[in-house]
Amino acid sequence: MATPVERPTAVRSAARTTTGPGPAAQRRRAPRLRLARRNQGWLYAAPTALFVTVFFLIPVLLVAQMSLSDWGLFAGNRGFNAPDNYTDAVGQRLFWPAVWFTVKYTIITTIILIGVALGLALMVQEVALWNSFLRTAFLVPSALGLASASLLFYALYAPEGGPFARLLSGLGIGDGTVSFLGSPNAALWSTVAVIVWRFAGFYMLLLLVGLQGISSDVYEAARVDGANRWQIFVNVTLPLLKPSLALCTILCITGSLLAFDQFYILTRGGPDNSTITIVLLVYNIAFGGRNDLGVAAALSLIVLLALIVINVVQFTALRGRED
Repeated sequence: MATPVERPTAVRSAARTTTGPGPAAQRRRAPRLRLARRNQGWLYAAPTALFVTVFFLIPVLLVAQMSLSDWGLFAGNRGFNAPDNYTDAVGQRLFWPAVWFTVKYTIITTIILIGVALGLALMVQEVALWNSFLRTAFLVPSALGLASASLLFYALYAPEGGPFARLLSGLGIGDGTVSFLGSPNAALWSTVAVIVWRFAGFYMLLLLVGLQGISSDVYEAARVDGANRWQIFVNVTLPLLKPSLALCTILCITGSLLAFDQFYILTRGGPDNSTITIVLLVYNIAFGGRNDLGVAAALSLIVLLALIVINVVQFTALRGRED
């Protein structure tokens, strides 16, 4: 029989045995656990870090080196010449026209594309019978590459005998010869139509996810308060849809500022350089006859810095509204 003095010692030994290592052992293990978690985090991040380094950081550093050198397409690096490439890039005859056209195209495309996508998302949400069919049909063009979509519409826009020209002629508009790309305004709106057709379904899907995240109880409370459909849309749907709208706006602005494929295929910057974008100007400087990679690299870095500033402003504004 254990004595009263021995019993507490036995109880403490049993408690240590059943509850695991004591505080001292846990303190010794803590640094090893933190190191293991840190190494595990680095292991998870390594593929992404490698991808970003190889396909972004190294090319950006190379472009920065080229922008500070007299670098021809065929002659290579002919020596340091900073800041001549930057002054030459800004001094290009088409620089400011390209900037203005890119901004105008971005504004027009963003407003129309998000408006159409929001309308499609609201329609798909409200229609119950053909919901799945409509959602699939609107999303199908997003599976087509932008270059392929531009080539498709280039054939549809054929001024003589093209499908659109024949359709307008059948409706009594024109005589079968319509120049969709022959004037600056027609070329701009024809290109915007391609972008809306190609991307409306993708942005519709993003907005549809946001719409489905709004609780039906909110709509029911608004109806109980006597709000009509327009008041519900303005005072309930749009405020609760702001995160999705902000995401679509950021993606649309960034993509429009970097527009290249559609204009290269449809207009080549014409007619009379009226539809030349800033990225198309970079291409023309580098490969379109001048073959000056140094000036093209300088202009590319200017575009990159402008995109960073624009995205920082957008994220800051979005964060401020959320707060």
